[in-house]
Amino acid sequence: MGKTRAQLPHWADGLISAAVRSLIGIPAVAGPWPAVEGMAALGRWWGGLSLNRKRFSRALDNVRQAYPAWTDEQVEQCAKDSYQHLFRLVAEFLYTPRLFSDDAWATHFEIPRDLRPHPDIGPSRVIDIYDVNADAFGSTGTAGAGPALDIMLGGRRCVMVTAHCGNWELLAYTLAVVGFPTHALYRPLDNRALDSWVRSTRERRGMTLLDKFGAAERVTNVMRAGYPLGFVADQNAGDRGLFVPYFGRLASTYKAVGLMAIEHQAPVLCATARRLPGSVAKDFGAGFRYRIEVTDVIEPESWKGHPDPLFYLTARYRRAIEKMVHTAPEQYLWMHRMWKSRPRHERLGKPFPRALIEKMRTLPWMTEAEIARIVEDSERSSREFASTQPVSENL
Repeated sequence: MGKTRAQLPHWADGLISAAVRSLIGIPAVAGPWPAVEGMAALGRWWGGLSLNRKRFSRALDNVRQAYPAWTDEQVEQCAKDSYQHLFRLVAEFLYTPRLFSDDAWATHFEIPRDLRPHPDIGPSRVIDIYDVNADAFGSTGTAGAGPALDIMLGGRRCVMVTAHCGNWELLAYTLAVVGFPTHALYRPLDNRALDSWVRSTRERRGMTLLDKFGAAERVTNVMRAGYPLGFVADQNAGDRGLFVPYFGRLASTYKAVGLMAIEHQAPVLCATARRLPGSVAKDFGAGFRYRIEVTDVIEPESWKGHPDPLFYLTARYRRAIEKMVHTAPEQYLWMHRMWKSRPRHERLGKPFPRALIEKMRTLPWMTEAEIARIVEDSERSSREFASTQPVSENL
């Protein structure tokens, strides 16, 4: 049996919440520029701390898995930058309600004017955004926001996918500010008082948080009502998740995204909010700059007729998350245990299933070289699992 974590008495929730809020309030008192720079420095210090050695080593391993051609120096720098980004986000979260108001959001958030879709999405097209300051838009875009905005402006029900890349909180917050109230699944904090404060802060502008535990009925109602439903979908989904390719290795991935999209015939919009270079400046009001980047729009027509629609859709949104990370690897939380759970054949020390190879071959973006890398990694894991089992189990 696993260990049961000791539960603190309920009366302690308020005291712990007050202490945490006091600590994170220090950056708010210091001012935007000192807060961001101070938290970034704290992140650099924490990343290299011996107390954090295990998590930092995990970040190094994850970066190496994603970028096998990188040098040790590049890998280490990216892992350090990831911690700097994580701590900087804390300061940015504190200032988001102040800076991203109804009138000021366009000063800090870019949506590309040149709405060029990714080649996988379809033909290029340009649309106008109603009543939005033109200065908020760049002249070019690295990905296409056009189809995504068409869907949202048209009031179509949709599923939105992002990752722990860039500022995922800011993405949902800004969508709510500009008139697209989003419902997002989240895991409540163990501390009820702190969780209540976080919820009230996040929901101040119209974003609604849905407790992931027992949310099935509410999620269905949200989809039927036509509201966007958001997922931060890059974390490990456990042994019961669907295993699909992710940076050259099988990763346990949430089925809920695909199941909801298929059941309601809703497109899946994959996007991130990326911090722009030079956005941390002393003139914080002008320097706080993010850009929305849509990496894929998955329409129902793309999975209809596929031999395994759920596998295709899940693998494709994982691929879209890869594209988010590629645009800014230093803005991804590499310390997460994204490959913690392993598929059944690896846990049993068995060969890679032939049927899974054939499934991967149905994905149009997968090459034989990419499939071979995944098979090689998986079979190595199978051998490692087999070697750790008692001799009697291997006979």
